[in-house]
Amino acid sequence: MSADLSAAARRQSVALTGFLAVQSLAAVFFIGDVVADFRADPASVHVIFEGLVTLALALGVIFGAFALRRTLETLRAQEAALDVARGALGAVIETQFQAWGLTPAERDVGLLALKGLDVAEIAELRGAAQGTVRAQLTRIYSKAGVSGRAQFAAFFVEDLLGEGLPKAQAV
Repeated sequence: MSADLSAAARRQSVALTGFLAVQSLAAVFFIGDVVADFRADPASVHVIFEGLVTLALALGVIFGAFALRRTLETLRAQEAALDVARGALGAVIETQFQAWGLTPAERDVGLLALKGLDVAEIAELRGAAQGTVRAQLTRIYSKAGVSGRAQFAAFFVEDLLGEGLPKAQAV
């Protein structure tokens, strides 16, 4: 999903860059037109109005470029933070699996369970019987001190949320 968001953000930034380039070309054209009109009739109301509109367009291009730059920097920072969070969650999971004393097979099954795969999918991926996977999940839940898959996943979600959701204020 984050890859989809990242690709969409990249497409959007390319589109904004293209739009900014077209605006820049229009601003250059209108600046040249205003200069030519000003040489011909400097006191014309038309020239003054066209000059103000061209100035507004040029300022829009400048502010648009700053906004695009800030947006791209924010996107880069968010992608970097997401990469760190992914790595940190992986490290937290691995550390916890070690603390629980999971075997390598149990670690693999536990990770696949956390990713949302069901028993049949895990068994197929691992080339094991579904009964074996169920037994491994039972041992994992026992070592983790949880009663099932929901509590197992919630254990790690709580780490991501830190203090959890804020409590509702009484009105």
